[in-house]
Amino acid sequence: MPGLDGAFLSIQSKNSHLHVAAVLILDPPEGKRSLFSPTTRYAQIRRVVEQRLHLAPPLRQRALEVPFGLHHPVWVDDPEFELDDHLRRDSLPTPGGRGELDDLVAEVMSRPLDPDRPLWEMVVVEGLADGQTALIAKLHHAILDGVSGASLLGAFLDLGPRARPIPFPTAPWEPEPLPGPATLLRQAATSLARQPEVALGALQRGLDALVEVAGHNRRLSTEGLAPPPAPFSAPRTSLNGNLSSRRRFATTTIPLDDAKLARAVLGGTVNDVLLAGVAGALRRLLERRGEVPDRPLVALVPVSTRPADATTSPGTPLGNHVSGMLISLPIDIDDPVQRLAIVTKSTAVAKEQERLTGGRLLADLAEVSPPVVASRAARWATGLGLFKRMPLCNVVVSGVLGPDFALWCAGSRVAALYPVGPVADGVGLNITAMTYRGSVHVGVLGCRRLVPDVAELAVLLDDALGELVGAALEMRGATG
Repeated sequence: MPGLDGAFLSIQSKNSHLHVAAVLILDPPEGKRSLFSPTTRYAQIRRVVEQRLHLAPPLRQRALEVPFGLHHPVWVDDPEFELDDHLRRDSLPTPGGRGELDDLVAEVMSRPLDPDRPLWEMVVVEGLADGQTALIAKLHHAILDGVSGASLLGAFLDLGPRARPIPFPTAPWEPEPLPGPATLLRQAATSLARQPEVALGALQRGLDALVEVAGHNRRLSTEGLAPPPAPFSAPRTSLNGNLSSRRRFATTTIPLDDAKLARAVLGGTVNDVLLAGVAGALRRLLERRGEVPDRPLVALVPVSTRPADATTSPGTPLGNHVSGMLISLPIDIDDPVQRLAIVTKSTAVAKEQERLTGGRLLADLAEVSPPVVASRAARWATGLGLFKRMPLCNVVVSGVLGPDFALWCAGSRVAALYPVGPVADGVGLNITAMTYRGSVHVGVLGCRRLVPDVAELAVLLDDALGELVGAALEMRGATG
């Protein structure tokens, strides 16, 4: 298992479950609304998953730890794999609205995955209003990142109501025997023998990157620009602290054309517009909590390190190819247009810094850190409350580019697709957005102890983005 994938297993804790999810809202099959019972819908979805499991081999593999945590875990076939251990049904209480579904998603995200089984589950949700069905697909971050997650999900989706031809395996799946402790230790020893060379290369790359970054920051200072925030420089807020095991979840949706209008008139990118909206929403949320913002918050924005021509089509290699940028969120600024301008400058300098480092610092650090060291360090930091006193960042904000065409699942059109990112020790809030068919679908996941008011935050985010769109309309009208 690559170091970065293994790190997501090593640093999780009993209250920090590093899994991600996608929530698909499925319309009733066209012209067949009255013919399909919930049992029939579940059977259809189950059949699709069962018939296409061979397209996603990691779904039948489990992570096997190396004895004593001397090296990263290995992926092995699960000889006891049963689909029904990972696929189940649930039903919403009346009236089956978005609030009831959000509560169920929060419950699903609060449950850890069984480490002795493949690290995923799907929940088929019945009882939605208008005859819709929901599918919650939850997988551990050790398996995938945003790009590869979209690829894996695509294995179970179609481009129309009729299922596409699927190449079936020529022989039934037969799991490979589990390796014994002696085999795992022997493989770990072989890999560890190369570790000094790997560590030396990582150290050299890290030093070169730091020299480049230092020079970059000096140039920024001479130009009157602020460098990106430093790690652990985020202000202390009520959003940060030790997590509980429970979650809250909420969603909002904005037209993609609105975000593009704000981008075209006010500047920046669609992601900059989202970040500026998050800054406006958090400003109001913290004000309502009695925390008067006097300096910017810090957002961690994941960045894909895959090649520019990487796609989200089935077949994209799984695993994590990500880095992260730290961005200033100017919650101390009241004017939404000015907030967007500051965010745009902050992301520009952060992207340049990320280019200088090559996006390898996190991966290199994870590669040379044995799991036993990483997990103990994470527990030690949590136990001492270091994440509360010195949070790495205040919030994680991520954007994933999805398809602009309709997807289908088991004969049903996917009406909406909401992403769900993880929260980690010290950072109780994750806001993840995904574009799909002309809309930006946003999932807001929060620790129930630190951010119980995620539903309110989702409304505030919608309002803050609306302010930017309104300002863009006014400016466009004023300029003719």
